[in-house]
Amino acid sequence: MFQTTIQHEVSTEGIGLHTGVFGHLRLLPAPADTGIVFRRTDLDNFLIEASGRNVARVSYATSLMKQGVFLSTTEHLLAAIYSSGLDNVFIDIDAIEVPILDGSAEPFLQLLDAAGVRKLRRRRRYLKITKTVEVIEADRRIAIYPADEFQVQCYVDFPHPLVGRQQIEMAVQPDSFRSLLARARTFCFERDIEPLRSMGLIRGGSLDNAIVLTDNGVLNGSLRYADEFGRHKALDLIGDLALVGLPLLGRVEAHKAGHALHTQLVSRVLSDASSWIVTSADALPVEALALAGAPAAD
Repeated sequence: MFQTTIQHEVSTEGIGLHTGVFGHLRLLPAPADTGIVFRRTDLDNFLIEASGRNVARVSYATSLMKQGVFLSTTEHLLAAIYSSGLDNVFIDIDAIEVPILDGSAEPFLQLLDAAGVRKLRRRRRYLKITKTVEVIEADRRIAIYPADEFQVQCYVDFPHPLVGRQQIEMAVQPDSFRSLLARARTFCFERDIEPLRSMGLIRGGSLDNAIVLTDNGVLNGSLRYADEFGRHKALDLIGDLALVGLPLLGRVEAHKAGHALHTQLVSRVLSDASSWIVTSADALPVEALALAGAPAAD
């Protein structure tokens, strides 16, 4: 079982959800053991690794910062790359925020489809959870447990007739992510728009890139899924978990969590070396590799 990167360079462009800044984004092949790395092309190709060590700020998006260089709203792109089983990618961007596009991960999957996949001559490594790690804040909780595949369970509860209690549970593989989560869009409540804008947020938000909930319905028309809100929270969770830096073998359960708890879990796992081991694909049983969705070797 070998590491992968993309076959061809691909690009897109668009506005940032929170900053309203227009940016150009390119995905490029990267050598083995590079990981997922952002390069700020407007700042002499300054490197920001997609790592829990570089988490800067989490509120309504997950932002990275390294040596004062900032990058916001990374989670949708990271979810697409991570769920696709890609190990190594350079992401060139000339702005402070990743474009929001339509508010889901589907446009990024379409980019990856166009880019193709190339196998590299280096064994894939996995971060395998060996003991439970959890973060609890009041009625919100997130935990990771040992498992032979990457699984997520995401529970949300919003007091709205179209949302309420929703729970998504799945094994994260390229096909399951594409069919169950990729098209789920980010969302907000209409009553929160002005308060958020007064905080300097959602300056690039519109009905083209976010679901807007009124008191009893949505301004955008129909939903893509009846439980689109829970699915998008699961998408966000996967994007934040990509910051562990390696493919995960573990089960994550998130109860009314958000970016802050997601990234706290990543930090807690990375800081507790007794909670995981790094193992190569050839050290895992065939059954575990099948569950993990690893690509077969030639």
